Amino acid sequence: MSRVPVIAQLVQADEDAVRDVIHRFNEIGLACLDPRWAGGRSRLLKPDDEEFVVATAITRPAKLGQPFTRWSLRKLVAYLRKVHGRIIRIGREALRCLLARRGITFQRTKTWKESPGPARDTKLDRIEGVLDRFPDRVFAFDEFGPLGIRPTAGSGWAEQGRPDRLPATCHRTHGVRYFHGCHSVGDDTLWGVNCRRKGAANTLTALKSTRAARPDGTPIYVILDNLSAHKGADIRRWAKNNKVELCFTPTYPSWANPIEAHFRPLRQFTIANSHHPNHTVQTRALHAYLRWRNANARHHDVLAAEHKERARVRSERGIRWGGRPLIVAA
Repeated sequence: MSRVPVIAQLVQADEDAVRDVIHRFNEIGLACLDPRWAGGRSRLLKPDDEEFVVATAITRPAKLGQPFTRWSLRKLVAYLRKVHGRIIRIGREALRCLLARRGITFQRTKTWKESPGPARDTKLDRIEGVLDRFPDRVFAFDEFGPLGIRPTAGSGWAEQGRPDRLPATCHRTHGVRYFHGCHSVGDDTLWGVNCRRKGAANTLTALKSTRAARPDGTPIYVILDNLSAHKGADIRRWAKNNKVELCFTPTYPSWANPIEAHFRPLRQFTIANSHHPNHTVQTRALHAYLRWRNANARHHDVLAAEHKERARVRSERGIRWGGRPLIVAA
């Protein structure tokens, strides 16, 4: 059997520590080799201190007399160390871990608009009703633009450090155009025409194409916003004579119009990363994409872009933007 000094030299330990282990081995066997944790340093934060830290982190600094609009970890740590009435000493990493453990993350602020119209709920209920009952006879209409002629930044594949470059220009010599778009909800088909300006005449021309898409004479429903160019006497007269019900969205809730989700892919795939020389070329590119899109309506890229846009304009699922929660039947 090796002597204690030899064992201590082999394991680089104190001789008294070796003797203690030998005595413990004689008493309890190999269990003496299990580490005996002391539990570490006692916690510096009490449960009520943690609650105070979390409450402070989700409170706007301006309400606490601080001259900024959001906390950083450094600012929050400094504030907690000198807050009146209590002193909380915590490091940035410990603070970050505490906030993550309590589900507090750094997020972008979202905005919402409340519709002031008295008939908001009535309009939303009507739109939801026709979408549920007659999806094959529902059309959506809106303008997209203004579309100018200028190099537009985008993204694409390129060698690392050598991005594709477009010239910059501040000159706008071609004027603008507005895409008057129509979307058939039932067929998931998108079409439209570019016009120099918004107006009742151009709106009526586009709306007539929705009626031509259902020439059987059955009533159809067109969802559109409250732009004055959409409410002219000629438009209302034509709608009444051709069995077309105009379903106007309330003020502000653009998410209620299904066509809004299709304008982001339109901008992403035809306007971004482009350098069209004139409106004729731009319009041809726009319609070329529409033909491709209608033939590939279930393409992953199209669906992903549409989904992202729906998520942007409708921030909370199941809640009307700025209004009361929808009543769900039990």
